[in-house]
Formats: sequence, structure tokens, C-alpha cells
Amino acid sequence: MTRGGLKKDRSDGPERKCIVTGESQPKAGLIRFVVGPDRQVVPDILGKLPGRGMYVAADRVALEVASKGQFSRCAKQAIMVPDGLADEVERQLARRAIDLIAMSRKAGRAVCGFEKVKGWLAGGERVRVLLQASDGSARGKAKLWTPEGARYFDCFTSAELGLAFGRQSVIHGALAAGGLGDRVVEEATKLRGLREVDGGKAATEKDIEAK
Repeated sequence: MTRGGLKKDRSDGPERKCIVTGESQPKAGLIRFVVGPDRQVVPDILGKLPGRGMYVAADRVALEVASKGQFSRCAKQAIMVPDGLADEVERQLARRAIDLIAMSRKAGRAVCGFEKVKGWLAGGERVRVLLQASDGSARGKAKLWTPEGARYFDCFTSAELGLAFGRQSVIHGALAAGGLGDRVVEEATKLRGLREVDGGKAATEKDIEAK
């Protein structure tokens, strides 16, 4: 129940509070960290490591703020934060998302290439995710559309999508609806949060500290 007496919507799963912003949101949209045996902060991308979890919004600036002392305050002890923590989290998230896309491909639940993707979109295939490489041609990408109920991501490079689809380079990809597609959405959303730092898309440190 909320303070106003209304029942809180938990349809997106259990919630956790970001240690930086203080805002609660579905756990699936946050990055979990634990303190390792050597008192060093460890990202728990799979959410399975033992220990008390510390959750941070999937945002590069939020991670940088957390690294400046928020982790220690939350853990109530002096802990070490490795250099380049945000970069390591981004690397692990990208690897996880690429692996999930590859699993979708092997299960016959994903296609790549402009014509195949367009065929899925036009042929009534229930598409959950439309993928387009960040370094692909804007003109080519504009010719495809995101169907209702699907999610669009352009936070992967053509080389990363190529790795997922077993090719050297891929610009366009699509994933069918289902469990794997939902898991890709979850991981790609976090990855996009860490990579959207240009053009004022990400929150600034001043914005976060003002909350």
C-alpha cells in the first residue's frame, strides 16, 4: 500500500531503491552490486552472487556518483571501488545481451539482415525486439519500423550484433516474442542506460545530487 492508501502496482516485479537517487523502481531495471571477500565492489549482472545487494540505476553518471562514496555509505564500511567500474559493468551487460541474442538465434527466434527483418515485420511475425546497429546507415534504418508492443534498441554496434548472429557485421536484427526476447529487453535497456551519454540523454551528476 502507498501512503495514500492505494495499492502499489508490482506487475513489473519486486522493487528496490537506488542507493544514489533514493528512488524505488523494479529490480529488473537496476544493477546489483555486492561486496566481495576482499571488500571490493563487485557487479552482479546475473543477480546471483551471495551477500547484501546494493542497487544502482542503470546510468553511467549514477554509477560514477556511487563510486565516490555512496557504496561505502550503503555498506556501512570502507570498501574499495575498482577503477573503470562503469566500463566493466557496460562490458558485462553487452556480453550478457549478446549471449541472449545468440541463444534466440540458435532457437530459431531471431533473424538478421534487412530483407529478413522486413519480412518478419510485414508478415505478421510477433516481433518483440527490433535491433539496429548504432553505426548503421540512418537512411537504411529509417525504412524499418517498430511494431506495436515491440521494443527498439540501437545501442549495439554492427560488430556486436555480428557476434550475436555469428557474422562479421550485422545492421538489422529482430527477435520474436517470448521469454528470451523479454530477457534481451531487460539487459539491453540497462546497456542503453549506460551508453546514452551524448546529446543530453543521460542525467547529469548535478541532476542526481539534487534528488
